[in-house]
Amino acid sequence: MSIRAVIWDLGGVLVRTEDYTSRDRLAARLGLSREELEDVVFSKDSGDRAQLGLISVEQHSENLRQRFGLQRSEMDRFWKDFWGGDRLDAELVTFIRSLRACYKTGLLSNAFSDLRHYVTHVWKFADAFDEMVISAEVGLVKPDAQIYHLALQRLGVAPQEAVFIDDMPRNVEGALAANMHAIRFLSPQQARSELEQLLNGGIG
Repeated sequence: MSIRAVIWDLGGVLVRTEDYTSRDRLAARLGLSREELEDVVFSKDSGDRAQLGLISVEQHSENLRQRFGLQRSEMDRFWKDFWGGDRLDAELVTFIRSLRACYKTGLLSNAFSDLRHYVTHVWKFADAFDEMVISAEVGLVKPDAQIYHLALQRLGVAPQEAVFIDDMPRNVEGALAANMHAIRFLSPQQARSELEQLLNGGIG
């Protein structure tokens, strides 16, 4: 069975933190390590609920403000410093657009409720995908098998007809458990090489 769809993660793949300086400074101001700060933003109670869509990103931001004892006027700087070192890989996005001539493409991301806005209106690469499955919109998070099956259903392909690229081992393992092909993202060059090998390898 040949590959018909290529599905991509966002954070750590298409958008990567290339400079941790501003995030490290923010963590230090709050008396935390960067790892502790990231854990509070992305998980704990509020982060987990925001990624599941149980609360909005605005409510998550308010929860963080209260947790850290910040003024509302300080939250713009908080987020600017937290995301300050993140960069969109425009070259990789161009590559994904090029795939659309022969394959369906999808985005599958554990993210807050504002991600679609950023992809569509800020980064402006929604056109690279046939479908975007965002955890906060569907109430499911990777590596739950249901979110992979939802992405496959929306793209209209069988698990064996799809390959998923993600930087997190548990999410790659989740895709494999759902009978998809999967590649762990380590670098753009490595991921593209492994993908092209898979696509050209006569699978099926």
